[in-house]
Amino acid sequence: MSDKPSPFTPQQALEFMQKMWNPFGLSMPGVMPPPAPGVAPAAAPFPNPLAMFATLDPAEIDKKIGELRVIENWLTMSLNFMQMSIKTLELQKASLEALHAGAAAASEPAPKKHKAKEGG
Repeated sequence: MSDKPSPFTPQQALEFMQKMWNPFGLSMPGVMPPPAPGVAPAAAPFPNPLAMFATLDPAEIDKKIGELRVIENWLTMSLNFMQMSIKTLELQKASLEALHAGAAAASEPAPKKHKAKEGG
């Protein structure tokens, strides 16, 4: 293990993670606002990414479900395309290996057959 100090303090790491979840510093339901400059920050809960989906309107929930289903279908289609591409490349690799093996076997001289001496 290294004796070097960590480049981040725990507070800096927490601030970094909070900026990752909320890069523009927008207020989100269920999240405490940032403290005023010069004031020690209170122990704030980690921002909940599901808080942005909080709503009481069923139509809004249905709309969000529809949007997420579209994204899910697109991701599924992308996954299927990726799997198909991998399979195609695996088949191409196997075909090339078989072709090279056949060419190598054809370029080797044929072994000569020796007749056994019959004797006695």
